[in-house]
Amino acid sequence: MSEAAANGSPSPAPEAPAAELAQLALGEEAAPKVSFSEQFKAFAKFGDSKSDGKLITLSQSDKWMKQAKVIDKKITTTDTGIHFKKFKAMKISLGDYNKFLEDLAKTKKVELSEIKQKLAGCGAPGVLSVSAGKAAAAVDRLTDTSKYTGSHKERFDASGKGKGIAGRRNLVDDSGYVSGYQHKDTYDAAN
Repeated sequence: MSEAAANGSPSPAPEAPAAELAQLALGEEAAPKVSFSEQFKAFAKFGDSKSDGKLITLSQSDKWMKQAKVIDKKITTTDTGIHFKKFKAMKISLGDYNKFLEDLAKTKKVELSEIKQKLAGCGAPGVLSVSAGKAAAAVDRLTDTSKYTGSHKERFDASGKGKGIAGRRNLVDDSGYVSGYQHKDTYDAAN
């Protein structure tokens, strides 16, 4: 029984790291689900309905690199523009794009394989999400009825709910008193 306990206790420990290594290996294989050339074709078509995916423009390349987080403080859009314009063409093929990446990586002292791995694993082309935080704060400030002044203040009740047509229309007071008279309907009580 002590042998079983001895065999049982050390065996899970070696299995756990082996399982973790296997998951990491699977995770690395699963991360770039699409190849670099398939990503190239997808981003070459992105934003251009007439494109067949064989040629990519500088703006499409920059969008791809921004989405893959290749463009940062070390590599900028200015750098990509300089290296892209060396080809003296508005659009370049996959072969030229590989040369472009090699030149960019060599000049900026970045590993080419690292750039290609990021580009292959960044996912399908898409629009980056925009935060609505600043706009929401501005809208809240502008629609706060407690801060309204003048005739606009009259369009809302104390709770901030709009009065509708009654808030927009000057209703005529047919009581016979001038507007602003404070002792209205007090004559009969005094006499």
